[in-house]
Amino acid sequence: MKTVAVLGGGIGGLAAAYYLSKSVQVTKVILLESSSRYGGWLWSTQRSDGAVFEHGPRGIRPAGAVGLNTLNLVQDIGLESEILPVSYSHNSSKNRYLYVNEKLHKMPSGIWGALQTVSPFSRPILHSIAKEIMVKKGKEDDETIHSFVSRRLGNELADIAIDSLCRGVFAGDCRKLSVRSCLPPLYKAEQRRGSIVLGMLLGSGQDQVVLPGALAQRSREESWAQWSLLKGLGTFPEAITDWLAQSGKVQLCRHAAAKKLHLSPSGWEIQLDDGTISADHVISALPAEPLSSILPPPMEPLIKQVQEISFVTVAVVNLEFKGAVLPVEGFGHLIPSTEDKGVLGVVYDSVPFPQHNSPEGVTTRLTVMMGGAWFQEVFGSPDKVSEEFLLAVATEAVRVQLGVRAAPSWSKVALQKNCIPQYYLGHWKRVECMRRYIAEKSLPLSLAGACYDGVSVNDVIYSGRMAVENLLGPIT
Repeated sequence: MKTVAVLGGGIGGLAAAYYLSKSVQVTKVILLESSSRYGGWLWSTQRSDGAVFEHGPRGIRPAGAVGLNTLNLVQDIGLESEILPVSYSHNSSKNRYLYVNEKLHKMPSGIWGALQTVSPFSRPILHSIAKEIMVKKGKEDDETIHSFVSRRLGNELADIAIDSLCRGVFAGDCRKLSVRSCLPPLYKAEQRRGSIVLGMLLGSGQDQVVLPGALAQRSREESWAQWSLLKGLGTFPEAITDWLAQSGKVQLCRHAAAKKLHLSPSGWEIQLDDGTISADHVISALPAEPLSSILPPPMEPLIKQVQEISFVTVAVVNLEFKGAVLPVEGFGHLIPSTEDKGVLGVVYDSVPFPQHNSPEGVTTRLTVMMGGAWFQEVFGSPDKVSEEFLLAVATEAVRVQLGVRAAPSWSKVALQKNCIPQYYLGHWKRVECMRRYIAEKSLPLSLAGACYDGVSVNDVIYSGRMAVENLLGPIT
């Protein structure tokens, strides 16, 4: 293995290039990114006065093997001093809200909260949890998230809490999303223990094992719930890019879209606008549509599988207000689809990360997330909707839901087209078929990124690592 080309310079492609560069089996890594910047949906604006606004993910959880893996990477590239941790005891971790029946409702937390009947729910959460142990195991090999939760925990939790959660995490419809692919811990718990509760208490099988470095160990000791970076999460891919540039093994290419892939006995010929490059192996961290358009026609079965992956568009509207305008203190609120299809939720950015506020006076930063699976139904074509209209909808949502009547002192609208893949029923089988086809045909091709193994930042980074390890063996 002399030369490996990585297609796509989002966080998945950057991670794959990072792990490739650590292998003595690889002589050269070529990273091809079609746009002018690396990082994909990890994108921050740092204003001249120092205020930071996130247009994609805004906090990363350190939980699980994938969370520890990300922190190990952060430590390796020298970003420890930039970390902004948020502990589980912080108000933004303890206080999360739902907007239901035109009111904010604090989600129950802790044992005491689970014992109480808390609006908008008609009975204590613990009641549903206690009954869950007695529910029989499902017989299907996949199920929608809504169906799964309704069957095990009741319709009310599925209709309100889970509907809202899926809108916040996947910008998707829980009545279409796959529980097996979107929430694998829940699916595995039922399969292996017959119960979500028993699976969580007793474990549901061996998961990935990642040895924590010093930073990851610190996250455990200090009980971090999430973390960001001093100048925004957009500096994460920037730091990886700088590290790759200094590695001496990685060739970084921006404005370099792969137009076609041609397979020869000696490997790949990758056609670009201004010529071709050769590689022994390709790791694709591209979204589904651009990948399907460049695969060779003889690979039609793989092309069809890739084309079946759907995406949704999300409008991310950053708002800044003068003064302290929030009626509550917490992470933010989510909104079930029965309440407002267009507005998915509002994040109270100033609460978890006040370090990102302007140093010039008291301000409040909010982010309104809109659209997702309901974008076209509510807003029409993403190609035709205006930023002014999206800003007006976001401002009105903040006025109605939070009582903020002042006009924002600063705003930015980012329309993230086709940003989150949707794992519909059977997604696991589709991904399995793709990788089996690649293996059976002995194709020098690996698939990584949000289209396959999870949509969180941690999942995407780990997907890049797994693509490399499946190719070359464990990375030390």
